[in-house]
Amino acid sequence: MTTGNIIQDVDTGHSDMIHDAQMDYYGIRLATCSSDKTVKIFDVRSGSQKIVATLKGHDAPVWQVAWAHPMFGVMLASCSYDRKVIIWKETDGTWENIYEYNKHDSSVNSLCWAPYEYGLILACGSSDGSVSVLSSTGDGRWETKKIHNAHTIGCNAVSWAPVNAQLVYGSNTGSNSNISNANSTKRFVTGGCDNLVKIWKYVDKEDTWCEEEKLEAHSNWVRDVAWAPSAHFGQSVIASCSQDKRVIIWTKTKETSWTPKILHTFDDVVWHVSWSVTGNVLAVSGGDNKVTLWKAVNDHQWVRLNDVNRGQEERKS
Repeated sequence: MTTGNIIQDVDTGHSDMIHDAQMDYYGIRLATCSSDKTVKIFDVRSGSQKIVATLKGHDAPVWQVAWAHPMFGVMLASCSYDRKVIIWKETDGTWENIYEYNKHDSSVNSLCWAPYEYGLILACGSSDGSVSVLSSTGDGRWETKKIHNAHTIGCNAVSWAPVNAQLVYGSNTGSNSNISNANSTKRFVTGGCDNLVKIWKYVDKEDTWCEEEKLEAHSNWVRDVAWAPSAHFGQSVIASCSQDKRVIIWTKTKETSWTPKILHTFDDVVWHVSWSVTGNVLAVSGGDNKVTLWKAVNDHQWVRLNDVNRGQEERKS
């Protein structure tokens, strides 16, 4: 079986467990967060590493960080067990806390920025069962909406639909060329402790978020969800993973509703799923401390890249 090469080690200096690490859009900054209650920013360009900031503002373990699109500046969001979401911004080399949201009643477990076409919008999922949507007004203020009881017991993950997901929803926006703008209906997917995957849709006329789909296939807590960033083979795709040790691939076309397919049943809990930028390779990580890569070869078949590589090596020999 082939293995990847370590390109670079980063000594973060965190004094406790690291829960998340995210590269920025250009791949020059790395943000990490930890149970030591801090977020750290590193400059990692040209294979070097230099810590440029330690962000302090949380009062408990920080679970996740997310970079905003660079068209909005150098901006990062973090969420924590302390029930807070903090939005940080770097200006002339100095980082500051520009907004703090503290309206959740329990740990905030996940956060995700919307596609930049929609503006500067952040969705946050919490153990109190609700999902908050924070929208920048552009003048330093933030408007907030909350979906109460989105998942009973708690929400573990949230992921936005790409703008082109509208293509499989019988859009009334006209030609495909119009899909690339904010006329597309806003949607995101969530996963929760009720074993459910749910899709939420923004209704402009009512200025509210409503539950559009309830997807049932997992038999234990859904730990992560990820909406593929682009459509392939005429379908939109969502990946979900669970404590039931399974990864499920959900697909939808214009003609069909969301359909589940078990990608694989693993030997341990599956914690995270993450798509490549092109949306055709899925990374899966779990309690077995392994990361596996899976690729779509057509509209209904997925292969494990390690197996493909091994087969090629065998043929060459």
